[in-house]
Amino acid sequence: MSDVTRNAVWVASGTIDPSPPPANTTGVIGWMRENLFSSISNSFMTILAVTFIVWNVPPIFNWAIFNAVFEAGSLTECREINPAGACWAVINERFYQFIYGFYPETERWRPNIAFVLLVVAMVPVLFDNVPARKALLYHTLAYPVIAFWLIWGGLGLEPVESAQIGGFLLTMVIGVTGIAASLPIGVALALGRQSDMIFIKTVSVVFIEMIRGVPLITLLFVANVLLAYFLPRGVEFDKLLRVVIMVTFFASAYMAEVIRGGIAALPRGQYEAADAMGLTYFQSMRLIILPQALKISIPGIVNNFIGLFKDTTLVSVIALFDPLGIIAPIRAHQDWNGIVWELYGFIAVFFFLACFLMSRYSVYLENKLHTGHQR
Repeated sequence: MSDVTRNAVWVASGTIDPSPPPANTTGVIGWMRENLFSSISNSFMTILAVTFIVWNVPPIFNWAIFNAVFEAGSLTECREINPAGACWAVINERFYQFIYGFYPETERWRPNIAFVLLVVAMVPVLFDNVPARKALLYHTLAYPVIAFWLIWGGLGLEPVESAQIGGFLLTMVIGVTGIAASLPIGVALALGRQSDMIFIKTVSVVFIEMIRGVPLITLLFVANVLLAYFLPRGVEFDKLLRVVIMVTFFASAYMAEVIRGGIAALPRGQYEAADAMGLTYFQSMRLIILPQALKISIPGIVNNFIGLFKDTTLVSVIALFDPLGIIAPIRAHQDWNGIVWELYGFIAVFFFLACFLMSRYSVYLENKLHTGHQR
């Protein structure tokens, strides 16, 4: 046997399975080494954060959950039961007021149905793989009319005044309407600002700059007070409708700049490719430019939606009883005079959950539309 044959007996006759990675680079230990203790500074910050959590979280849980009082008729009674815990009894007693404001109790089934139909209307817009999506989109288009009829009444339903709409119902009316209307208006303004037609461009620029240059609270005061002076005598314009219009205009101006940034991020070659294919302006915008621009602008668009949803609380300054506005009459009642943290905490949790869901949907949409890794 030659030296070559003798030295070649170790050659494998098949594929050798890859060896597992080192144990300290995978699993929980690997994740901790990479994310928590990757350097001396990160290790120090991790220890500091853990110390802060251990020091503060248990007392918060004790106050908010373990020592909390959920059944009581007044703040005094809560303190007598357990002075060291939160008095969630006020939420339990005024829960429906937080949800509906002063909406008639016998008619509360109407906003309940409107909310369920809202979820149905949102599904085909947010997800493209739902069954019977085309039929559901017709419902989405008809939903504004259905919701208006259910909430405000008329045509067989008892009319309800806007002053009776409050709580989270008011927040949803203003927030959902503003979000749904500001996106298409923002797209139109963004395209108008980049238009070659001087009149359309001037109107778009003036609208955007004027609205962005004024605080929302000022616009709400204008809608509440000054607008009435420009209306003919005897003509009334619903207060809530005025607020919805101003909030929508405010959000649209910011939305226009976000979308304009997405359009500006596209290379000139996209426009040239559309021209080379013989597409008209509207065809190129609908099929090539806007789909890419909106994908780029997703984080900014959702950020505007979240800001708009939180800004609905500003309507309390013009005597509309959103969740923050509901707090004032509750605390004015002698049974609950002096309670603070529980009321604001409950509202904060609601807004956090709503904004967190919008944020997570943004992440889902970005991952779904991320095609940079595909060939």
